[in-house]
Amino acid sequence: MNRTTLSLIAAVTALGAVTGFATLKPSGTSSGTAGGVAATAARLPVERTSLLCPQPSTSDIADTSYTSYTPVVEGTSAGGKAQLQSATEESADGTASSGGKSAGKSGAKGGAKAAKPVVQPKEPGKPATGDASGPDTPALVGLASGRFAPGWTVQQTTEVVAGVGRGLLGANCTAPDTEFWFPGASTAAQRTDYVHLTNPDDAAAVVDIDLYGKDGTLKSTVADGITVQAHASEPILLNTLAGDPQDDLTVHVKVRSGRVGAAVQALDTKTGGDWLAASADPADSLVMPGIPKDATSVRLVVFAPGDTDADLKVRLASPSGTITPAGNETLHVKAGMTSAVDLGDVTRGEAGSLVLTPTGTSVPVVAALRVVRGKGAAQESAFIPATAPVGARATVADNTAKGSTLAVTAPGEGATVKVTASAGSGGGTAVSKTFTIKGGTTQNVEAPVPSGVKGTYALTVEQVSGGPVYASRMLSATQEGVSGFTIQNLPDDRGTVSVPDARQDLSVLLKQ
Repeated sequence: MNRTTLSLIAAVTALGAVTGFATLKPSGTSSGTAGGVAATAARLPVERTSLLCPQPSTSDIADTSYTSYTPVVEGTSAGGKAQLQSATEESADGTASSGGKSAGKSGAKGGAKAAKPVVQPKEPGKPATGDASGPDTPALVGLASGRFAPGWTVQQTTEVVAGVGRGLLGANCTAPDTEFWFPGASTAAQRTDYVHLTNPDDAAAVVDIDLYGKDGTLKSTVADGITVQAHASEPILLNTLAGDPQDDLTVHVKVRSGRVGAAVQALDTKTGGDWLAASADPADSLVMPGIPKDATSVRLVVFAPGDTDADLKVRLASPSGTITPAGNETLHVKAGMTSAVDLGDVTRGEAGSLVLTPTGTSVPVVAALRVVRGKGAAQESAFIPATAPVGARATVADNTAKGSTLAVTAPGEGATVKVTASAGSGGGTAVSKTFTIKGGTTQNVEAPVPSGVKGTYALTVEQVSGGPVYASRMLSATQEGVSGFTIQNLPDDRGTVSVPDARQDLSVLLKQ
């Protein structure tokens, strides 16, 4: 037997070892079809999910709650667990974590022995909660496995009743990644914005941060090669990276090595603060769902990352249909530059979602909305970045019957969705309800409330039929006479993964 044949046998054996995992769980489909054509890949529940929660606040009067939830998913293994712990816990190799090179204030440091998890749910289908207070609450690293992994979501909600950035600050804890876009950040005089970088791994991550203003790239000597040590979190003050103040910025986080979680904390002296989540990946069409019906100011920020200018149609999907904002029918975005436009009280008392589409040539862009409610000293702000569709299923936690508003939009074809309210964190029974969303509209749906609910609950949205739908949830609470609010999008939870039905086929060795 010659060396070529031996190499082929070794390659096929290695392929069988790798793809063998795809057959560990039967998909219910045949392993092949007549004529040797492979069957369609099965979608199976993921078995491991990682989430990162940023350091919530440095305020002495900050109170933070964490809510963890995993929907009940068929086909999962019987075991597994989920837990949230401080990012500064001792790493796997026993070395203490420490902060790295930072252009802002020092990151979270430590090396303490593993402590009791902040949140550790006991079973899927029921939310688990935890809380913390004060300025020393660290960033958290979460890991879920087995039956707790598919669709796992964690909501971080912080109340700050006074000071810079006061209000209700909410964030969906995010999966680690290697690239993030944040249109809507600012280094204006009244703003104090930080980009929080959290490294969940046992090796340091190296990160570059690019800033783009209305005239293009902002030069910085300290934004490249930022080291985020293993199991550490670094809040980077954007003012230290930029030169002159910029009202509207796009922040681009690129990871050279490793992976991080990233989010921008935007604190305003006049309109409170909130978390700015990353925009959906650059695309020629974007949707920003769930503008509150009582919004007093809406500001659109768009950035074109490539070398081509973008020309966009601006439309509002309202409860009665799609309309064009007067005076803002289109928007021209120069390549490599951040464009912003004030839309005022564009919703005029009705729920709405902003839809961007190309007027001609398709050019990928990223975008976000900054939304203000209230007037004068009672103003509060939040952000709605462009988001991915709900897809098969999306979940948001930490809901209450009177403080939650669920907005669903179908920008194209109409659709039907199923909304399930989970059991409460303190008790209650799950309830589901189906809604039909007309094409080109946004509806603030009357989401179900669990029967006999105690505590907070999760809302899960599943697409039943029709075209793509997008959704967001607004939390609101009154603090010191100011109506605080925060908005989180509901993109597909990626709770399943496509697994091909692969088999060894040694007959390839006999083919010429």
